[in-house]
Amino acid sequence: MPFQYLTNLPLDQAREDFLACLQERGFTASAETIPVQESCGRITAGAVYAKICAPHYPASAMDGIALAAERTFGASETTPVTLQSGEFIVVDTGDPVPEDCDAVVMVEDVMWQPDGSVRLYASAAPYQHIRQIGEDICAGEMILPSYATVSPAAIGAMLAAGVLELSVLRCPVVGIIPTGDEIVPPTDSPKPGDIVEFNSSIFSAMLTQWGAIPKTFPIVPDQKEAIRAALEEALNQCDMVLLNAGSSAGREDYSASVIQEVGEMFCHGIAIKPGKPAILGCKGPKPILGIPGYPVSGILVLTELLRPLIEDWFHSAPGEVVCRTATLARAVVSGLKYREFVRVRLGAVGDKLMASPLGRGSGVVSSFMKADGILEIPQGVEGYEAGSTVQVRLLRSAGALQNTLVAIGSHDPLLDEAADLLHLSDPSFYMSSTHVGSMGGIMAVRRGETHLAGVHLLDERDGSYNHSFIKKFFPAGGVRLVECVGRTQGLMLPKGNPLGIREFVDLNREGLRYVNRQKGSGTRILMDYLCKKHDVNPQHIYGYNREEFTHTSVAAQIAAGTADAGMGIYSAAKLYDLDFLPVCMEQYDLLISDTAFDTPMVQRLLEILQSDAFRNRIEKLGGYQLANPGRVRRAF
Repeated sequence: MPFQYLTNLPLDQAREDFLACLQERGFTASAETIPVQESCGRITAGAVYAKICAPHYPASAMDGIALAAERTFGASETTPVTLQSGEFIVVDTGDPVPEDCDAVVMVEDVMWQPDGSVRLYASAAPYQHIRQIGEDICAGEMILPSYATVSPAAIGAMLAAGVLELSVLRCPVVGIIPTGDEIVPPTDSPKPGDIVEFNSSIFSAMLTQWGAIPKTFPIVPDQKEAIRAALEEALNQCDMVLLNAGSSAGREDYSASVIQEVGEMFCHGIAIKPGKPAILGCKGPKPILGIPGYPVSGILVLTELLRPLIEDWFHSAPGEVVCRTATLARAVVSGLKYREFVRVRLGAVGDKLMASPLGRGSGVVSSFMKADGILEIPQGVEGYEAGSTVQVRLLRSAGALQNTLVAIGSHDPLLDEAADLLHLSDPSFYMSSTHVGSMGGIMAVRRGETHLAGVHLLDERDGSYNHSFIKKFFPAGGVRLVECVGRTQGLMLPKGNPLGIREFVDLNREGLRYVNRQKGSGTRILMDYLCKKHDVNPQHIYGYNREEFTHTSVAAQIAAGTADAGMGIYSAAKLYDLDFLPVCMEQYDLLISDTAFDTPMVQRLLEILQSDAFRNRIEKLGGYQLANPGRVRRAF
């Protein structure tokens, strides 16, 4: 019988009921007293009241002279008043005003006479330019309410009002316990089977952003008693504990049983994806969260289940959630049992905000780094078709998305280099690349879902690139083909070419493992063309149906020893120090819609393609030819 989690609670119910359970057990923040100077960003534990007035004496608000206002009455341009030394006193801003003075005249309005007297050409109003006692704050007044965030200005106000120490809510200490026999500390040379432990670093950074204090404990092996001892130690030292990994159904997943033995288990299994194996438990008022080992699952569980606990601890409102309506660039399919969170890249194309789904694997942590937003697919919904209108939770500002150049099409590392140079040239500009192959890029341009697409499609009839495809799919025109680079395509092979691959037909060799590009990519079309040209049956190539979405991912498989050959560009082979058997020089161009061509972002990109900085970076990558990058080859 397959393993089933004990529960499959809807996320909202799990979040609300778990918090209520903790509150019944006394989950709350204690207070601590700290110097006011150290309180910026902290949350007040109670209302703060002024101890003295600010200012606490009548103070001059200007540089000038203090005097009795009545001595100046009647002064005018035609009947000035002269005051002798002793009838006024010179003051600077902030000086106490003498008791027998009730006005200050600005130095700009004072005419000094050779004998030390002054002549005034306007009368002074009583109490002008004098800061009265308590003008800013009166003793006993409330400066800050309870559960308020201390700002820099509030620090100044408290010190001016004689408040030197402040009672604030103590920051919760959150323990992080990484577990697993295969887990190793961060290293640049892990052995096969080693899994670098970086979850605790991600979680620590998230906790710090939310105002908590992370405390990471040493890695614990997959031994039940060792995990139990680590959990008990963490509970003694911390306010909340994260038990990372071991929450699923493997033979060495002990988190659920350990939490039950040490405290109570509220639920095991949340109806979310990723993150469904999460465990919610507690010991008294202290929460214990069993976090799945995959980083994306962990990030989501912390965001959706731990952050609300920290917000409740600080009595703060939930973080602002900004949503926007977007058009889905590709279909997404979801299971009915879970509420799924899909990471997407976003960019404004014309009057539409386009959302392109990123890799959905729970271990693909880079997808969270690249994501501009989160698409939530409710429980019970099977997904959305391409072109659907959806609501997306923004992870970047709406302004940044308006200044994001969207590129959907064929992959090439030069796009990353161009994106970096674009942002360096103007920090307000960004570039977002999604790799769906050349045909996918052409269709995205056709549907108005992208500003541009990288394309390198071979016409088998005459050996030309791109033109015939664009004429076919854009019979009414409306696009321009911009020259980018020539690039060397070939077979990437392990260092030293251990199988002795000398020509394309050697891919038929018994025992050779091939890794391919996805259908619709220019490289896949080239591969199929070469199979026909050399009379090679693709189905006789072991691994022909194994697909990767980028040249670098193909190279990575070969470098790791899980494949013996793959078609790709020279720069990817060079990056992974692979052998390379050249096949052809192909033309990689940019297809740009007319509606996007004259925009500042596209024009800046064309300038970058023509720059020495771009040329230097491309030459460093290797395997490219640059003739006239940035030149319009043809308008359709």
